[in-house]
Amino acid sequence: MTALRSGGPAESLGADHGSLAYGVPPAAPGTIFALAVTGGVRMPPRDGREVLFGRNREDVHVCVGEDDRKVSRKQGFLVRRRDAWWMHNTGRLPIRLPGSRLLFPEEEPVPLAEGYTAVFVRGSADREHLLELYVSGADGRRPESRPQDVTEPPRMWRLSPEERLVLVSLAQRYLLQQPYPQPMAWRQVAEQLSELAPGSRWTPKRVEHLVVAVRARLARAGVAGLTREEVGEPVGNSLNDNLVKELLLSTSLVPPDLALLEPPDETAPGGVPAPPG
Repeated sequence: MTALRSGGPAESLGADHGSLAYGVPPAAPGTIFALAVTGGVRMPPRDGREVLFGRNREDVHVCVGEDDRKVSRKQGFLVRRRDAWWMHNTGRLPIRLPGSRLLFPEEEPVPLAEGYTAVFVRGSADREHLLELYVSGADGRRPESRPQDVTEPPRMWRLSPEERLVLVSLAQRYLLQQPYPQPMAWRQVAEQLSELAPGSRWTPKRVEHLVVAVRARLARAGVAGLTREEVGEPVGNSLNDNLVKELLLSTSLVPPDLALLEPPDETAPGGVPAPPG
């Protein structure tokens, strides 16, 4: 395949190439691989070269969302400048990048890091079309396949039994996988825990102090988005929302933890299960 606007060659990758997440052939440093379900291309890293992607197969290098009219005919392009590949959005809807970063139409382009990047183009009826990108690193070698390696566990955060109980109450809407969840209010958590264990003296202020202490501990350990300085005003629920999401993504809190919020069964030995150690 010949590049449409780049003035240089682009080597086609068939639809049967598989996922770029499983590795790419050896290539010159800075070479970009772009792949969708219908196929893709490999483009050498020469300044000014472009890789176009969108719905109209005849006008782009990588066809994305061919049967979805919400995807623009020319949704965007990647251009090589200043030793990096830059992504431009020329379509009508935002493009979702890693970390929930949105690249809006006609916004300033963003550079791609070396290695693998998954990009999603929003379509109709909540469809999302995947565009896989891979930029070869300095050694130009493909990532090493490690099918037999032991799976690396997530970084879990140690929580005391009291912290776990409060945080499960705070995060219960997320653990129940409700749509568009938000953290419970301090008052709601205090009332729920007081009903669960009468005489335990839970107050909104006590709940707040405990959660703030956990946020501060995780922030010191390098978790982003847990301080007012990072988030900025107005804070709203952002700090607790970011805390809950970190605890879920790290599997420090999991849905079975909701058992801690169940009233103790007087007929069963031990009542509510003890929190994990």
